[in-house]
Amino acid sequence: MGEPRVGGATRVAAVLGWPVAHSLSPVIHNAAFEALGLDWTYVALPVEPGSVPAAVAGLRALGIVGANVTMPHKEAVANAMDELTDDAERLRAVNTIELRGGRMVGHNTDAPGFARFLERDAGFDPAGKTALLFGAGGAARACGLALARAGLTRLVVALREPARAAPLAVALEGLGTELQAVTFERASGQTADLVINATPLGAHGEMLPLPELRDDALLVDLLYRPAVTPAQQAAREAGAGAFGGLGLLLHQAALSFELWTGQVPPLEVMSAAAVAALAEPA
Repeated sequence: MGEPRVGGATRVAAVLGWPVAHSLSPVIHNAAFEALGLDWTYVALPVEPGSVPAAVAGLRALGIVGANVTMPHKEAVANAMDELTDDAERLRAVNTIELRGGRMVGHNTDAPGFARFLERDAGFDPAGKTALLFGAGGAARACGLALARAGLTRLVVALREPARAAPLAVALEGLGTELQAVTFERASGQTADLVINATPLGAHGEMLPLPELRDDALLVDLLYRPAVTPAQQAAREAGAGAFGGLGLLLHQAALSFELWTGQVPPLEVMSAAAVAALAEPA
């Protein structure tokens, strides 16, 4: 493949985050643009905390056609949109920005992306089951919403401060899933069919206070670096299934791609590009 050419007619998409240098999103989207022959490019834009309103205004002023949003800006970006979709409103978190007729529309593709991942990659049906969720930030709430919509019976969320579960309770309101908040210390005493890590713990070798996992349980760590986290390793040693965060990253990216371009995303190309990038030395 030749180097992509960027010219005056090239359309630009971006990801906003802090830090954002190690994001896989540019690799994933640029591979998709090249595969479909689109004159688009995707860049990472570091946005310091507190600078989100200026950054969003800059997207509009520069004519950037779409953007993804990663930690820690999903909630701040939601407050800066002209319009929010139903999911973004319910979650109070935006991970995808669409410029539509001069208006900034905030989407959340994390919830449907996680639902697709569970169905297509993990083969897990949440209906009638219980889950333990570490964290209650934007990605955690999106996972909780996807599970509740799929018929999850009970969701236990483990937090340093259980009072921070309030936004998650709002996100799940009216969906029939029982929600309980516990401290991290009490997480190991829970029982769950599904365990999700939506915190940064594990990125540098930290271990979560995991419950005892049955061999028919599933653990999903939303981290995709390192390729195998301590939690994933522990789950596999217990005979349970374990996945990293690459599946969610790919499915939410594919949904964003479709929103911006109107084209079916080449998911296999996007996956191959991500796997190759992860195999490179950090």
